[in-house]
Amino acid sequence: MRLALTLGDPRGIGPEIVGKALSDPRIGALGALWLVVGPRGTGIAVQEDLGAWQPTGDPVRDEQAAGRFAGQAVECAAQMALRGAVQGMVTAPLDKHALQAGGYDFPGHTEMLAHLAGVPTAMMLASDRLRVVLATTHIALRDVPAAVTAQVLRQAYDTTYAGLRDDLGVPSPRIALCALNPHAGDGGRFGHEDDELLGPVARACGMAGPFPADTVFVRAMRGEFDAVIAPYHDVGMTAIKVASFGSAVNITLGLPFVRTSPDHGTALDIAGQGVASAESLVVAMQTAVAMVQRRLR
Repeated sequence: MRLALTLGDPRGIGPEIVGKALSDPRIGALGALWLVVGPRGTGIAVQEDLGAWQPTGDPVRDEQAAGRFAGQAVECAAQMALRGAVQGMVTAPLDKHALQAGGYDFPGHTEMLAHLAGVPTAMMLASDRLRVVLATTHIALRDVPAAVTAQVLRQAYDTTYAGLRDDLGVPSPRIALCALNPHAGDGGRFGHEDDELLGPVARACGMAGPFPADTVFVRAMRGEFDAVIAPYHDVGMTAIKVASFGSAVNITLGLPFVRTSPDHGTALDIAGQGVASAESLVVAMQTAVAMVQRRLR
């Protein structure tokens, strides 16, 4: 197996955790070949060299350069996967503001990869305790009600069902839908979306719910559901990070290749101190290999 491994934002902990993960015996035991994609000059040897990382000390210029390198690494790794040079990619964290400053107008990896591959995708955060899929990702809360449409929910369900079955080995996925409003609208008292939109879509697709956010994730953690589709970013991300921060994996479902990443950001505040944990990246790499193996069967 050959997999690309991007360094992410060179100002952050990406290079550090990549180095730690590659020296971890659990990764060596996987028997995969990892092709590191990024700039030289971070202390990590790269196989796909994007140029030299030379910080200037100017925050604006360094942010632009860091974002450009992070974006180029994602582009390069995705193109490698699309042409079959690798079977998948694992991405170290990038900074969304830097990514935009570097010339890439995407709010994150998920949207950028969907654009590069030309397919609809879904963002799943998964651990051994909980799996959460976001129906909408990086948008303002005020824009969520208009963005949560029947088409969006159906697409999230279809992509989640196929990903659970084909990539994660769940033969008959049980998927629940998290409500948009408190108490699932409480019969219309707190909004009509759950009764008039989410409920009909759930019934048509075969999903359970919609169930209130304050109970559905607990039910999933107790084994009642294989995944929960959350209508917006923070309700889903809060649940998975409270349940499994540091051991969860970000999986992009729907791509023609495997892509995973750790469940945390660039941690600029501790970069360069040697204290960053590589555990989530190790789990992301293990998950990517398992997914590739399943696809190759």
